[in-house]
Amino acid sequence: MEDNKIIELYFSRDESAILHTQEKYGNYCYKIAFNILRSFEDSSECVNDTYIETWNAIPPHRPNILSAFLAKITRRLSISMLRKNTAQKRDNRGNVCFDELNECITDNSQVYDIMEAEELKNIIEKFLLMRSNDERNIFICRYFYGDSIKDISKQFSFSVAKVKTTLHRSRQALKDHLIKEGVFCE
Repeated sequence: MEDNKIIELYFSRDESAILHTQEKYGNYCYKIAFNILRSFEDSSECVNDTYIETWNAIPPHRPNILSAFLAKITRRLSISMLRKNTAQKRDNRGNVCFDELNECITDNSQVYDIMEAEELKNIIEKFLLMRSNDERNIFICRYFYGDSIKDISKQFSFSVAKVKTTLHRSRQALKDHLIKEGVFCE
């Protein structure tokens, strides 16, 4: 079923919207959750919560791109669960790709204490627009979707070394950009 028809089902409060969403985007949402959480049970829980949040968000929201809307919800829920799990001293293997960014976006005083999250988001979006398509796509796959370096190399037909080098250079460029913007101090 096409996305606009699924969205119309949500607007008419037809519960089959959830089934159609699950059929079309269930695996997509699960992959995002699993890449962050590395747990089958927690990932399934986040995907189910994604359907509930989508039901509650549409209406009033009318997403332009349903897959991106679902990805954003799934990612937010997964990161929230990851924080909860690591606060409880559970396994934190899902933190790996986020730990890579720590050198760019945190220091002794957290970035979120310095500026609003929306400002940081805008600065990172501006940074990404200045990058090549390949660099931007690799960055987004790693740090938004949480894809492994091996999966990214397969997806783009790059060597693992090229992906690692691109990510390293991107993180360094992001750090330099954040310093220039006054967000991060060395």
